[in-house]
Amino acid sequence: MKQQYWYGHDFPALVESDGDLAVYLKSNRAEVDQLLKNAGAVLFRGFDVASPEGFDEAVGAYGDDNFAYKESLSNAVRINVTPRVFTANEAPPETSIYLHHEMAQTPIYPSKLFFYCQIAADKGGATPLCRSDILLEKLAMEEPEIVDAFAAKGVRYSSTMPLENDAGSGQGRSWRSTLNCEDKAGAEARLQALGYEWTWGEDQSLRATTPVLKAVRQLDDGRRVFFNQLIAAYRGWSDSRNDASKSISFGDGTPITPDHMASGIRLADELSFDLKWQPGDVALIDNFAVMHGRRPFEGKRRVLASLIK
Repeated sequence: MKQQYWYGHDFPALVESDGDLAVYLKSNRAEVDQLLKNAGAVLFRGFDVASPEGFDEAVGAYGDDNFAYKESLSNAVRINVTPRVFTANEAPPETSIYLHHEMAQTPIYPSKLFFYCQIAADKGGATPLCRSDILLEKLAMEEPEIVDAFAAKGVRYSSTMPLENDAGSGQGRSWRSTLNCEDKAGAEARLQALGYEWTWGEDQSLRATTPVLKAVRQLDDGRRVFFNQLIAAYRGWSDSRNDASKSISFGDGTPITPDHMASGIRLADELSFDLKWQPGDVALIDNFAVMHGRRPFEGKRRVLASLIK
């Protein structure tokens, strides 16, 4: 596997062994965390991870608190396999899932992600990874005024959620599932507590707009990252209910135009590393430092995920 190389470290970091991943993670937590800090993503290849249950055991051995899908505001339809493990996204194989930081379009997001490849696609299906700090650094060199605008104004996201799950869309999770409620009163109470604005559709769909969220984030070590869902929303939030051109705006309500997005999209595409899965692979990703997505694929593909608070 040919990796990228940034500031003295391979990206992603690679750990190869034929041992038990749960035992390795429990015994080498400090070393794994240092690799993650240096690279932003770590691929574990060759370990004996033969099932979702084995993946669950490995994530548990890592030792951090679980970020449950049920408790999240993710707009993707997913299916739990164990309480800790779920399908990465139920969107159709031909759908591109564009680069994003997990749940950065919400006020509640995980710090890390584990992915596990149980079945690799016959063709395609790679998970693109992009260092968000490198992206922001290069974008600031090319378009400093745009970076300043994102940093100063923040961003708001708008999406329409159906009454029932729509697995044909990458944004098809129902409002009842997303907000973990049974009726409109429960949905409105949750949205109000989170600072959202909303309107109801005649088909009982729910159009919700977030409070102002950060588009640029500073990490504990001083690095700035392009921490958001702007690329994914702008390029991919389109279905029978959603128009991608109306999914994002600056925090002050002014439009985010194609000119605001063009350089960031081009740079992100140039900087992306395609993680081409092999069965049994497990990847650990720092959600604050690295964006991820999904390439279209042919054949059967089963990649599972688990999130860390």
